[in-house]
Amino acid sequence: MKNKYLLGLLLAPLFLFSQTETDGLFMSKNYFCFGTVYQHNSWNEYWEGDFKRENLNLGTVYSSSLAVMGNYGLTKKLNVLISLPYVKTKASAGTLAGQEGVQDLTLSLKHLTFKRKINRTAYTVYTVLGLSTPLSDYAADFLPLSIGAKSKTATLRLIADYQNKRFFTTFSAAYVKRASIEIDRNSYFTTKPYYTNRVDMPDVINVNYKIGYRTNTLIAEASLENMVTQSGGFDITSNNMPFPSNTMNALRTGVFTKYSPKQNPRLSFLAGCNYTLNGRNVGQTTSIYGGLFYILNFNKKQS
Repeated sequence: MKNKYLLGLLLAPLFLFSQTETDGLFMSKNYFCFGTVYQHNSWNEYWEGDFKRENLNLGTVYSSSLAVMGNYGLTKKLNVLISLPYVKTKASAGTLAGQEGVQDLTLSLKHLTFKRKINRTAYTVYTVLGLSTPLSDYAADFLPLSIGAKSKTATLRLIADYQNKRFFTTFSAAYVKRASIEIDRNSYFTTKPYYTNRVDMPDVINVNYKIGYRTNTLIAEASLENMVTQSGGFDITSNNMPFPSNTMNALRTGVFTKYSPKQNPRLSFLAGCNYTLNGRNVGQTTSIYGGLFYILNFNKKQS
């Protein structure tokens, strides 16, 4: 799931949407929430360094993904989250062939670190540890049509959630450690020549802010996310293809809603969209998504 931020990044991020590692929600013990989300992304302009441009040899770049996700309440204070997306890419112009396949398996542990309720106001802190690994032998060195960065990752995230009656705000910050990758050539050039097929990947810091309305049946929120590549990255060179270890910064905004009918509160429908406001070496992406989730109760005494 860390490559949800690093899905080529000229493609657009893949987000998790229900009881995830970035929100203030938590599954009760022995409850299992599972479902699927479809997302469609497109862009026809991108930033080459800080210069915004288009590329007629690519036209509009599209990517779509179908992700299977689950969240299990292992204890009263620990959730286990899992996700696996299938991704497909294409360009409307030029000769580059689109790619498709299974991307990266992500496993995360979400811990309820602190919770206090004063009158009708709840203060909650979560700690999240996430790991991801590629599950297929896709080509990372084929941006912007690669389906991912192909880097194993480890993420540490802190989440602070404040809810007063039905209104909430959530702030989270994460550090993403990325392992080096291997590409299908024996030499390459970044800011200097390298005579190897191994590429060191720069780490990433991700900050996410959400504000909205939350009840048992309806969640509606607006979000702002900033992703900043750490030292080791570099800009796309003029009229050249992107490279996996490029600096890839992005400021994104989005809206999200989830609805659970009163007749069947275990069922959830969700939808949302995201837009890249500004960036560096990323596409100005518009993303739309929708999904369906269901909750199973594995407690011996059904409630």
